[in-house]
Amino acid sequence: MHVFVTGATGWIGSAVVDDLLDAGHEVTGLARSDDSAAALEKKGAGVHRGDLDDLDAIRAGAAGAEAVVHLANKHDWADPAASDAAERGAVETMLDALAGTDRPIAVANGLSGLVEGRSATEADPSPAVGPGSDRGGSENLTLEYAERGVRSMVVRFAPSVHGAGDWGFITFLAAAAREHGVSGYIGDGSTTWSAVHRNDAARLVRLGLEAAPAGSRLHAVAEEAVSTREIAEAIGHALGLPVESIAPERAAEHFGIVGSFFGLDMSASSARTRELVGWTPTGPTLIEDILAGAYGAA
Repeated sequence: MHVFVTGATGWIGSAVVDDLLDAGHEVTGLARSDDSAAALEKKGAGVHRGDLDDLDAIRAGAAGAEAVVHLANKHDWADPAASDAAERGAVETMLDALAGTDRPIAVANGLSGLVEGRSATEADPSPAVGPGSDRGGSENLTLEYAERGVRSMVVRFAPSVHGAGDWGFITFLAAAAREHGVSGYIGDGSTTWSAVHRNDAARLVRLGLEAAPAGSRLHAVAEEAVSTREIAEAIGHALGLPVESIAPERAAEHFGIVGSFFGLDMSASSARTRELVGWTPTGPTLIEDILAGAYGAA
């Protein structure tokens, strides 16, 4: 397949591009800078210039491909409404370009806020509905197009997509530990996060494009629940720092922006996903990556 990928040079996107190319697919990545274009060309991928606000470029990229992977997100923490609007516009534009073609599109989302008191499953719908909701309600919008001739699917990524070079949540936690001289967890550290190695997540995206039926929710989750205390202890061990509980009212001060997430349960099962597309994660666990020095010298 010829696959159009947004976010093609990001943490997950660059691994998705590698996996698709290794599997024999043709890839064109959306690039908003000369550096991004050069990185794609070096891998042997095509380049399509534009960004999420350039809807003409987004439309042309999707229309000219046999499959689409949407991983880009503006992540403007200062103006989340603008980010949500951009996400809605980009996703709707690509879906409209694919309507009636039966071509696949995989749209990224996270696992937060789905359920309380248990691990989320693929059967749990996103509560974000409509343009003004989180990520512009793009998950539900994507799945609606399964009835409009699009083999649409959503890939929900674990809060930690880990590996050497990661700049996500665990990187922020390690930075906070270095800054304060202590690796912290919130309260009793019993809240849990799901995790998946970056390469396993990339392979799942490809398998979804190749085999998932229209209307699928796929969970990029290798480990269902890793306690936040275990995460803090591993960071402390790797960095040679003590490990301490941080009171919830001090979470923002200690952890910065990631503090609002670290105290949340964000766990999920991927049993249905594994059965549906034959996905078996094989990468190292989150704790193994931390202890091996992925977020600082052990």
